[in-house]
Amino acid sequence: MADLALVPRQPSAAGWDTLRDEPGPDTVRCLGLYAKLSAGVTVVTALDATGCPTGMTVSALTSLSARPPLVLACLRGGSRTLTALCDQGAFAVSLLTARQKTVAERFADASVPPARRFDGIPVRHVLGLPVLADALAWSVCLVEDIRLYGDHHAVVGRVMAVDVNGGRPLLWHDRAFHTLTGAREV
Repeated sequence: MADLALVPRQPSAAGWDTLRDEPGPDTVRCLGLYAKLSAGVTVVTALDATGCPTGMTVSALTSLSARPPLVLACLRGGSRTLTALCDQGAFAVSLLTARQKTVAERFADASVPPARRFDGIPVRHVLGLPVLADALAWSVCLVEDIRLYGDHHAVVGRVMAVDVNGGRPLLWHDRAFHTLTGAREV
């Protein structure tokens, strides 16, 4: 099998690169595409400058590397949680179970003040950061890198602590929460 190499695209004689210079689809069509992506639902938490917990629901989280252990989370620009993890250099990620839909909704609701999002939710502090005690799994991370892409920031975290529990994951697909059917309990 031949090696595949990425060949740089050459602009036309007029200097026009059809792939890069076309206006592309509008935001609504792109959001329609993104809605069809299925993702596990997580809550990213951090401590703000005063030491108070803050957190937000995130569906854009993925493993990045096993050695070293890295995760990649995409957070909305301007969010309190992004500001907190930038300031503190650390954050936690709690993967939600199918039973935690209301938790996901609360942490996604901008009208709920940051400290109130934690009301009635069992929380453990690991390495000083709040993790949701009933989560499917959680990790505590040190910020490795943050880069702005459009209206979100890609945050790379080095996993410093991790715990995995049993249950079924809460999923986000087509702008709604879902659960796996027929999935075995672990």
